[in-house]
Amino acid sequence: MKIDILTLFPEMFDALNHSILKRAQNNDLLEIKTHNIRDFSLDNNKRCDDYSYGGGAGMIMTPQPLFDTIKSVKNEQSYVIYFSPKGNVLTQRKVEELAKNKKNLVLICGHYEGIDERIISLCVDEEISIGDYVLTGGEIPAMVLVDAVARYIPNVLGNENATNMESFSQNLLEYPQYTRPSEFQNEKVPQVLLDGNHKEVDKWRMEKMIEITKKRRPDLFRKWKKKQSSQKVK
Repeated sequence: MKIDILTLFPEMFDALNHSILKRAQNNDLLEIKTHNIRDFSLDNNKRCDDYSYGGGAGMIMTPQPLFDTIKSVKNEQSYVIYFSPKGNVLTQRKVEELAKNKKNLVLICGHYEGIDERIISLCVDEEISIGDYVLTGGEIPAMVLVDAVARYIPNVLGNENATNMESFSQNLLEYPQYTRPSEFQNEKVPQVLLDGNHKEVDKWRMEKMIEITKKRRPDLFRKWKKKQSSQKVK
């Protein structure tokens, strides 16, 4: 998969050149390129913002630099995403869908009070929000999406089963995890995890996933319960 990130601050994306994402890029499983929107501005001072028609607080990103930046990277396989509080909330299902069905993601990182609406109508395939809060720009949401999507690209994690039992993969939160030593600060690892009975371990983990989800995310628990009921009917 290729991911093109359109931003006013490309230096922020150095975080994507470490750990698993760096290995994925070195192994040609993932290609990430940042593009500085200012490079495409026709303004003598490389300005990319202006006042909003109709007045209002803050500035708006002007259409020309963004349009030309998008045009420079977009091809027939591109799927253009703009990060916005008005967008569809990013979910695990959406992450899997993007990883499975898209070859090239073009991510627009807005700033100030947003981007000119004409860019959205002319160029954007989907608006996405990472939560019900407002950030200073789209760079952090872009990093979140890149990291989440990359984990579902084949061979990026090395273990193809690594994502099967994670939080949200089944509308359930993940079970507790433990490692050595078996006792720490008078807290012991549950005995079932030490006994070596994989069937009992799987049973314990599922019970914990249900218990934790029911307590912390009743909305997810209801979705899981509904899906279980529909499967029984079939």
